[in-house]
Amino acid sequence: MGSFLQQLLNGIVLGSMYALIALGYTMVYGVLRLINFAHGDVYMFGAFMGYYLSRYIRGSGEGSYLYALFIMFGSMVLSAALGIFIERYAYRPGRSGAKLALAFWLGILGAVLGRFVSASMISILVGTLIGGLVGYFLEKYFIRTIPRASRLALLILAIGVSMFLENGGQLVFGADPKFFPQIVSAKQLNIGGLSLNNQQITVFVMAVILMILLNAIVNYTKTGKAMRAAAFNLDAAKLMGINTDRIIAATFALGSALAAAAGILVSLNYPKIDPLMGIMPGLKAFVAAVLGGIGNIPGAMLGGFIIGIAEVMVVGYLESTYRDAIAFSILILILLLKPAGIMGKGLVEKV
Repeated sequence: MGSFLQQLLNGIVLGSMYALIALGYTMVYGVLRLINFAHGDVYMFGAFMGYYLSRYIRGSGEGSYLYALFIMFGSMVLSAALGIFIERYAYRPGRSGAKLALAFWLGILGAVLGRFVSASMISILVGTLIGGLVGYFLEKYFIRTIPRASRLALLILAIGVSMFLENGGQLVFGADPKFFPQIVSAKQLNIGGLSLNNQQITVFVMAVILMILLNAIVNYTKTGKAMRAAAFNLDAAKLMGINTDRIIAATFALGSALAAAAGILVSLNYPKIDPLMGIMPGLKAFVAAVLGGIGNIPGAMLGGFIIGIAEVMVVGYLESTYRDAIAFSILILILLLKPAGIMGKGLVEKV
C-alpha cells in the first residue's frame, strides 16, 4: 500500500506539469479551433528563459523561493510575449490577414543569412534590416497575405512554427543539453512513510495556484468573459463589439505563460534542458487535453493528472520503456470510445 501511495504521489506531481501545458492547448483550441503544435516548444523556451535569468540575476548565490518566484515570473512574461508574437505574425496572417507579417519573417530570414555571412552582431542586424525592408516593400506593392486560410493550412502552419522554434532554439541556445540551476535548494522529507522533497511539493502547490488563478481570470474578469464569448462563437463575439484579435492574443499569452511555468517547475526536478525537450511533454499534454475534452479547461486539468498518474504507475509496476506508449494508447482508446473526451461535448458542424 505504501508503494502504491508513493507512486500515486509521484504521478500527481508529474500530472500537474502535464495539466499546466495542456491548458494552453485547450484554451487556444477553445477559441480558434486550432491545435497549436508549437505549444510544447514554448514550454522549452520558458525553461531556457529561466536558465538565462537565473544565471544573470542570481549568479552563484544560494537558491531561495523568492528568487525562484522572480525567475518564474520573468520567464512567464517573456514566454507570454513569444506567444503574442507567434499569434501576431504566424497565425493571424493565415486567419484574417495582417500587416508586416512578410516583413517580420523575411527579417528573420535575413538575420539567419547575416549569421552565416559573419557571426558579428552588425552582420545579423544588417541582414535583419535588409530582410525586413524587402518584406515591407513586397507586401506594400506586390504581395498581399491571403485571409481566411483553411484549418488544414493553419494546422500545417503550426507544425512549421514548431519546427522553426526547435531548430531556432538549437541555433540560438546551442544543441548541447544544459544543467538547470537549483533555484530552490532541495530538502528530502518523510511524511507518513512517504518520501518526497520540497521541490516536488513546490511543483504541485504552484501548479494548483496557477490553475486557480486561471480559473478566476476566465470566470470573473472582463477578458475572461470575452474569451468565453469568443470560444462560443467567434464571429458573433466580433459583431457584439469584442476585439477578438486582442482576446486571441491574450489567450496565447496566458497559455504560453502557463507553459513557461511548467518548464521552470519541471526543470526543478529534471534539471537537464535542451532545445528539443518540449516535443514529448508537448505531445503528452496534447493527449491530456484530448482525454479531458479539448476546449474544456477543467477537462485539461483532469486529463493531465490522469496521464501523469498512468505514466508513473506503468514505470513503477511494469517497464519504464512503456512510459511513452501509455499516453498514446490512452489517446487511441479515447478517440475510439469517446472522441469528445471525458468532459467534452460533441459538436455538430454544418458542411
